[in-house]
Amino acid sequence: MAKVGFEHIRKVYANGHVGVADATFEVADGELLVLVGPSGCGKSTLLRMIAGLESITSGTLTIADRVVNDIAPKDRDIAMVFQSYALYPHMTVAENLAFALKLRGHSKQEVAARVKEAADVLQLETMLDRKPGVLSGGQRQRVALGRALVRHPQVFLLDEPLSNLDAKLRMSMRVEIARLHRQLAATMIYVTHDQIEAMTLGQRIVVMQDGQIQQIDTPMALYEKPANLFVATFLGSPAMNVLTGRLHRDDGVVLDMGEGMRIPLGHQARIDEQWLDRDISVGVRPEHMLPTTGSVNAETFSPEVEVVEPVGNEVFATLRHGALELVARFSPEVLPEVGKPLPLSVSSRHLHFFDAVTGQRLS
Repeated sequence: MAKVGFEHIRKVYANGHVGVADATFEVADGELLVLVGPSGCGKSTLLRMIAGLESITSGTLTIADRVVNDIAPKDRDIAMVFQSYALYPHMTVAENLAFALKLRGHSKQEVAARVKEAADVLQLETMLDRKPGVLSGGQRQRVALGRALVRHPQVFLLDEPLSNLDAKLRMSMRVEIARLHRQLAATMIYVTHDQIEAMTLGQRIVVMQDGQIQQIDTPMALYEKPANLFVATFLGSPAMNVLTGRLHRDDGVVLDMGEGMRIPLGHQARIDEQWLDRDISVGVRPEHMLPTTGSVNAETFSPEVEVVEPVGNEVFATLRHGALELVARFSPEVLPEVGKPLPLSVSSRHLHFFDAVTGQRLS
């Protein structure tokens, strides 16, 4: 396998649109790295530049320390799995797996050995004589993965490979891909707009917005210490609650949001004195909004419950506090009553503070 390096990679289209602004990072040998962001953020453009399907406007792209900017896609030793399965409908599974190897002139014995190897890894042994039309979506995606696997490439590129599958199949295929990566110790670069896929699959995640890299880190580091408001609200489901106002000290730290609306942040909130009396955005994850037992006090507030969504192992509650909509996550033992106020406090130790103007994290 191989490492992949990006040095000031930039993509500008003929109409002036900047697809990728300035990408500089490295994918380690054997790493599963995920590119994530909303549609149009540049993640697929970056992947296609690795594959050689998009030209690079400026910067240097290396695979295994070899500069590949001007090297044809077929000579880069990569394999790509697309969103559509792109299987040949008139060929059997075995023939689909073998097709690229035959084009490259491999012997019949080697083709047969590699097809068998891929079929064993992806549990396709019983389907080799079937055609794609009789396979399920998950089976077709495994064949698409197998077609990449048989080539023994230096780098696997996966462009939203699970987006056409239903929720249950996506979950099982995530496990398949994670297992495949562990077995092969392969370098994989995986593109998705689904933050659940990113969090569960990626050893590291690159978060992108409008062609710019916002943050690169491990999934839990991104979740626990987002660099800015975009990362904070993009990763996590439900999304982080963002409260904007001015911090004061008044029997603990209080966020004054104007029009008489105040939210207590508690005596334990860790703030810099410079943040007082300036516009601040405070991020609170839904699981860090805590139902209060006993009497209402200086550290509680009472939004009204609008919607309750029990999903078995947890409960989501949509709350209204003045003009502010909040989402809280509770254990199933807590089932708030719709239309009633719900006394809450926030977990002071788990607050995130951001500059209200720039959106950058304050530390």
